[in-house]
Amino acid sequence: MTVRIDSLTHHGIGRGDDGALYPRALPGEVIDPRADGFAIITPSPDRVTPHCRHYRQCGGCALQHASDTAVSDWKAEVVRGALRGQRLEAPVLPTLTSPPQSRRRAKFTARRTKQGALVGFHTRESDQIIATPGCQLVVPSIHSLLPALETLATLAATRSTEIDLTVTATLDGADILLTGARDLTPELRALAAQWAGQHPVARLVWNDDLLVQITPPSLLFGTARVSPPPGAFLQATDHGQQALTALVRTGVGSARHIVDLFAGCGTFTLPLAQQADVHAVESDPSMLAALDRGWRNMPGLHRVTTEPRDLFRRPLTAADLKPFDAVVIDPPRAGAEAQVTELARHGPQVIVMVSCNPITFARDARILTAGGYRIGPVTPVDQFRWSTHVEVCATFTQA
Repeated sequence: MTVRIDSLTHHGIGRGDDGALYPRALPGEVIDPRADGFAIITPSPDRVTPHCRHYRQCGGCALQHASDTAVSDWKAEVVRGALRGQRLEAPVLPTLTSPPQSRRRAKFTARRTKQGALVGFHTRESDQIIATPGCQLVVPSIHSLLPALETLATLAATRSTEIDLTVTATLDGADILLTGARDLTPELRALAAQWAGQHPVARLVWNDDLLVQITPPSLLFGTARVSPPPGAFLQATDHGQQALTALVRTGVGSARHIVDLFAGCGTFTLPLAQQADVHAVESDPSMLAALDRGWRNMPGLHRVTTEPRDLFRRPLTAADLKPFDAVVIDPPRAGAEAQVTELARHGPQVIVMVSCNPITFARDARILTAGGYRIGPVTPVDQFRWSTHVEVCATFTQA
């Protein structure tokens, strides 16, 4: 029996002409299904040798067996499919893909062992942890810290429970957030502080306890340095941040009064403040406080104001939107249906939407176009290389 693979699902899994799903099979391949997987009879010309030696076991990547061009084209097609699902037509531009070893944040899992500790990612569809010293995703500064993280895990983890270590590479060193760690004792506090002093660490947060801050960890948003609160939302790669920022700045054009919705720590607010007054709206006061400090410490920017507000429950209304000639909106995966509905009725001439979910992006785009906006070209941005995740950015103008 042979099966031909017709397509990939949204999860990057091959769908055969028998209706069954075959992980890591590619469209056009002919395979021989077997109890333990499948044998490839006719390989796809897009099949390549995986970049990472851990790929067969690690659950962190899903598409390393496909060429970069195939993955880029597939992600663009995912965006087209989402638009078609809402009966929308718009040009979809080539995918902008971040390079290998560019992820500036990684969430590792750790557990104590008899020999010390194991730090890495879960294996595919399993709770087993695999060490990934050859990982091709993370930036070199995080990669080089892995042996030290094993030492830290011997202090924080137990043999019966797992902990998470979220590590962010910043301009000032690693920003490390431990969750699920053992309760701190005076001895542990001293040992962990000593560990931080021996490694390129800017900040160490142990559960909810700011244990060590050698210097505030900072990132550049435009020309401003911002120190985000522990675990705050960030764009996954600097490449992706720069690509999205360029698209946003082009989209708003010559607007002089901009409102940035779901502003976070100022990823777009602060670069936009180089050219316009910006009002940043975000539900998390700690992120707005970081944004505000970054603005105040960077002379020469236009005026920036902030507003803590839950845009799901209290979207900006006609009166709120009246002062602005452009809107930037970057909602979470659920989209922003309530806010977009208000924008469709009362929004300014230009809306730039960034989204990490093509499905909810297309739904929200349909609301805007039904309200009289015209959708421009859609750009897929791939910050999660070799995964099935893709982000999008598009500009909407009043017809």
